[in-house]
Amino acid sequence: MKFIDEAKIYVKAGDGGNGAATFRREKYIPMGGPNGGDGGRGGSIYVIADRNINTLVDYRYTRKFIGKRGENGGGADQYGAGGDDIILRMPVGTVIYNLNTEEIIADLSEHDQKIQIARGGKGGLGNLHFKSSTNRAPRQKTNGEQGEEYELRLELRVLADVGLLGLPNAGKSTLIRAISSARPKVADYPFTTLHPNLGVVRVNDEKSFVMADVPGLIEGAADGAGLGIRFLKHLQRTRILLHLVDIAPIDPDSNPVRDAKAIVGELLKHDPELANKPRWLVLNKLDLIPEEDREKAVKDFLKAYKKATKYDGPYFPISAINGEGTKPLIYAISEALDQMTKPEIGDLDDNDADSDEIPAKQE
Repeated sequence: MKFIDEAKIYVKAGDGGNGAATFRREKYIPMGGPNGGDGGRGGSIYVIADRNINTLVDYRYTRKFIGKRGENGGGADQYGAGGDDIILRMPVGTVIYNLNTEEIIADLSEHDQKIQIARGGKGGLGNLHFKSSTNRAPRQKTNGEQGEEYELRLELRVLADVGLLGLPNAGKSTLIRAISSARPKVADYPFTTLHPNLGVVRVNDEKSFVMADVPGLIEGAADGAGLGIRFLKHLQRTRILLHLVDIAPIDPDSNPVRDAKAIVGELLKHDPELANKPRWLVLNKLDLIPEEDREKAVKDFLKAYKKATKYDGPYFPISAINGEGTKPLIYAISEALDQMTKPEIGDLDDNDADSDEIPAKQE
C-alpha cells in the first residue's frame, strides 16, 4: 500500500430540516389549532482513530464528505427524521487542521478516540411552539440551521517512543531490522527508505518500545533538498532521537564530523523544538574499522564533534549489521523511557525525579 501522510478534504454537516406550519383539520373538531412538527437535525461528521489503519490513502481520492439533511417537520405533530451521521476512520496519530486558519481541530492520539468535526444543523421549529393565549393560530415557523462546513488538512504523525535521525545510508534501516521485527528495505545505495517505518523493540517479556525510521536528511534539506525534511513531523511525538553517524564512510571525501554537524544544523533550521528533544549519538558501522583501531576512531570523532557542537550527551558505538553494541543501547533507551514516565505516576521522590543519569559509554 502506498504510504500517504497528508491529505486535504472538505466536510459539510447536514442542514437541519424546516419546521412545519400546519393546523388540525378534522370533522366535528372546530378550531383544532396548530400541529406543525419540528424539522430533524442534520447529520454530523465524526472522526474515529483506528490503530488498524496506517495511511491516509483513503482521503487522497475521496475528498468530499457531505452529511444528510434532516427531514422537514409535518402535520399532526410529526417531527422530521434526523440525518445519518458520517463516521470517518483515520490512523492513530492524525492531526486535523482547519485549512483556512491552520487551527488544530482534532489530534487523534488514542485508539477509538471519537471527535465531532462538523456539527449538523438544528431542525427548525414548527408552529405548535408559537401557540399562546393571544395567538391561537400562529403561522410562524423557523427553518433549519445550516450544518458546519470546513476545508481540512490531515497530517499523519506516527506514534513512536524513539526516532532515528541521520544521513541516507547511515544504517537506520539496518538498525531497526536488527533490533525489531520491522523489515524496511536495505541496500548499498542512499535513499532506500522512502517512507517511515515502525518497529516494536522487545526489551524483555514485559517491556518494549516503538522505534521510527524516516528517510535520511541531507545538507540543504530545510531548503527543500532530498526527502527527509517532509517526514520530520513523524519524529515530533518521539521522546528520544537517535542520531546515527556512519563512522567509517566508504567515500574518502566524506567527513563524519562535518556530516553529523550538518544534520544538527538542518534540524535546528527546520524545527528548533524538535532539535531540543533528547538526542543521543549512535556511531554505526564499527565493523568496518579494524578492531585495534576502533577505540581511537571513536575518541577522535567525539573530540572533534564535541568541539564543533558542544555535545555532551551519551554515545553508543555499534555495528547494526551484526548487532554488536545494540543490547546496551536498547537497555539504556528502556531505562531512559522509564525515567521519563515515572514522574507522571508520582511514585518517585524529588531526588529520583531529578536524576538524568543514563547508562552509556562516556570518555
